[in-house]
Amino acid sequence: MEEKIFMVRVAEQAERFDDMYNFLKEVVAQKDSDFTTEERNLLSVGFKNLIGANRTAIRTIGAIEQNPKYQKFADALGKYKKKIEEELFNQCLSIVNLVKEKCLKLASNGESKAFFLKMAGDYYRYVAESAHGDKLTEVKNGALEYYNQASEISNKELGACNPIRLGLALNFSVFYYEVMSDHKKACELGETALQSALDKIDECDEETFRDAKSIIELLKENLSLWKEEEGDGGNEIEDL
Repeated sequence: MEEKIFMVRVAEQAERFDDMYNFLKEVVAQKDSDFTTEERNLLSVGFKNLIGANRTAIRTIGAIEQNPKYQKFADALGKYKKKIEEELFNQCLSIVNLVKEKCLKLASNGESKAFFLKMAGDYYRYVAESAHGDKLTEVKNGALEYYNQASEISNKELGACNPIRLGLALNFSVFYYEVMSDHKKACELGETALQSALDKIDECDEETFRDAKSIIELLKENLSLWKEEEGDGGNEIEDL
């Protein structure tokens, strides 16, 4: 196991993110007990790196499609974007299945369960950003199901300043804003999490305070952005 973890880190430094993911799958396959915080963080980084290039590519091509100068290339752009969307779908569903079939079964406490339920919700959401038709319905429902399960556990078992609970609130609110187009619900989720955390922030230990503070700032940024006039656009919504 130590060698596998080492190779995960080597692949990350070499920016070989497909290899990093494959090494992580081997780590997960060998696990017979819950994941440490360090292992969870490695999974989080590895999975995000795997899909990062495709998410960025889809957004870039989408922006190019909006430029009137390139309308004559619309068919070619559309086909290329669809190819990348299919790659992203397969990557994200592979991660979701690994989380559901292995990671969640090993989760032994509220923090670990909330972490992996949130992760499943996140990877459904990443597909939903660019999915269409039946695929969009499938991944929207998947994200909603797992975010709700994660919220139920985190609200019962994790403190208001716990970084997993705060990160979940941040990402769930982004899901409502961007995917469900329910701006009121997005703001309600963000404001509730923000106020609960601010009420308890003075009771946190130093490490929790440091981690919570960075997520609190992201929540504030999103809420400020969302409350600006509709159609302002051009700003990047923050998530984890």
